[in-house]
Amino acid sequence: MTVKYKINELFETIQGEGAFTGQPSIFIRLQGCPVACSWCDTKHTWAINLEDEVTSNAMLTKEVESQTWSALTVKDILAMITAEGYQAKHIVITGGEPAMVDLLPLCQALETNGFSCQLETSGTFEIQVTDKCWVTVSPKVNMKGGYKILNSAMLRANEIKHPVATEQHIDDLKALLAEHNIVNTQVYLQPISQKERATALAIKSCIENNWRLSVQVHKYLGIE
Repeated sequence: MTVKYKINELFETIQGEGAFTGQPSIFIRLQGCPVACSWCDTKHTWAINLEDEVTSNAMLTKEVESQTWSALTVKDILAMITAEGYQAKHIVITGGEPAMVDLLPLCQALETNGFSCQLETSGTFEIQVTDKCWVTVSPKVNMKGGYKILNSAMLRANEIKHPVATEQHIDDLKALLAEHNIVNTQVYLQPISQKERATALAIKSCIENNWRLSVQVHKYLGIE
């Protein structure tokens, strides 16, 4: 059976976070996430309701955030990227929680067609991507959904991008790194909601621990 992915958004922009900051990218945002992160800025991607399914054109052209989605095959996605004339060769697969589904067919097709792939995940589901896919784990610790961070996800991560607002978030991260014996993976701290106190804490902690700062450049620029 042909795999169909529930797509909330598909658009071209500049990656504003982590190691690929500044990289022209095509974002494929999947619908569905049970993790229930309290500070999530894409809560409209959580629920999967059959009545919210729309046409691919309606999904592509919507002007406001909504929980509507379109079911697309890999072939559909590639055709849409071509039809829109997107120039970026880097694909960011995000959500929602995209690792809820098998992304291997999507990554394989994209890479065969000359794209590089990046997955953004909470680390709470088994990761099913190609070996070449860059995996960004943004670990969500003790969230309402009750999902645990998987050791397999932490070990697969090419980078760990941790949202921070309080000292407890720093303590949680250090405990997580120790628990999963993470030593050489690059760590980024990302201030939650760009708040001044969170940003100051992130800068201080990056300097103390030789981590890096991710400041969600796209939000400062006012782009998607």
